[in-house]
Amino acid sequence: MLNVKWRPVAIIATLVLLIHFIVRSPYIEFQFSQTDDAKDALQAEHENVIANGQAPGNMKHPLPVTVTVTQDVGTPHTVTSIVKETVFVDSDTTNEVLEKANAAFVVLTRNKDLKDLRETLIQLEDRFNRHYKYPYVFLNNEPFSDEFKEKIQGMVSGECQFGLIPEEHWSYPEYIDQTRAAEARKDMQDRKVIYGGSESYRHMCRYESGFFFRHPLMDQYKWYWRVEPGVKFGCEIDYDPFLFMERNNKKYGFTISIKEVIETIPTLWNTTMDFMDKHKEMIPAANLMGFVTDKNGEYNRCHFWSNFEIGSLDFLRSDQYMAYFDHLDRAGGFFYERWGDAPVHSLGVSMFLNKNEVHWFEDIGYYHGPLWNCPKGEANKKCWCPEDQSVEVKYKTWSCTLDFVALENP
Repeated sequence: MLNVKWRPVAIIATLVLLIHFIVRSPYIEFQFSQTDDAKDALQAEHENVIANGQAPGNMKHPLPVTVTVTQDVGTPHTVTSIVKETVFVDSDTTNEVLEKANAAFVVLTRNKDLKDLRETLIQLEDRFNRHYKYPYVFLNNEPFSDEFKEKIQGMVSGECQFGLIPEEHWSYPEYIDQTRAAEARKDMQDRKVIYGGSESYRHMCRYESGFFFRHPLMDQYKWYWRVEPGVKFGCEIDYDPFLFMERNNKKYGFTISIKEVIETIPTLWNTTMDFMDKHKEMIPAANLMGFVTDKNGEYNRCHFWSNFEIGSLDFLRSDQYMAYFDHLDRAGGFFYERWGDAPVHSLGVSMFLNKNEVHWFEDIGYYHGPLWNCPKGEANKKCWCPEDQSVEVKYKTWSCTLDFVALENP
């Protein structure tokens, strides 16, 4: 028996260990690495978006839409009734050499993200990559530390490459008025627009929109899977999403889609319409403009949340997408406003691809605070994520995913 005088000490030690387990558990949905300011900003953004379900009027695009949107999509489907494409990839085993795509994970990160990134990569390796051993490309606008490289290389199965972003890709172009840009940041910060006062966030959005796929380390690959520090993977991934994309003629894959905060992109749609008006020959008749517009042709702010993307690098390198990015970059909205890479990628995808070329990975359980994509029904049996928390279930008016599902194939 424990001596009476030591019992309080034992009780306190037990409580400390219990609290430590709860805080460190990967099953807790909240990202503890976020600052209080970031949490408050995210919450404010969510409340604002949910409260403003309709896009501003008088923002019609000049081109005909070849697909229609069903506005009332009803109850969410199960994974088996939505994902109709055949996956021609066998489930993995550890004792055979698997066919692989020419692909890599790409991670834009910083030395200070090491803890969050390691937690994410442990899950990604366990759920998927320990079998396939796809390589990783880590990119940073500052040199990676030896500690960062050593600890990352020691925990992943694929080859690691660490790249420094060229200064010209993470700086102001000569045609940007930096005084005007600083005034815009101050104004948006005063109005409490999420990340409105951040200069580095704007460089990040511009880089993800038009430069990451041009880094020399990416030249050898045809497919990319974007990963961010702190995200969670809630399901076993028992097939190769890269091969799925390649064998089914997909160009872009997503997990979550939502409506953008209009205060961050007040002129993005008009700038995009200007591009479409000048380059009608670049836009195929079978496009996906029905995803980003309502039944009246007005901009609905829908976008694929780009913190998770599996996509074709050839698409991003295409003349059409590069012309679109250059048009946006010259307009200055990455700095004079706060254009995000998610709406930019989504508008590019919607102009140049059709629905058959875009895929919702409903069966990949994915969390980026505070939103889940979680499989429903039978597919949830290989997951620990809560299906009733999936964004298209919990935030129906904010999510755009079921509107994407309802679009007709060309």
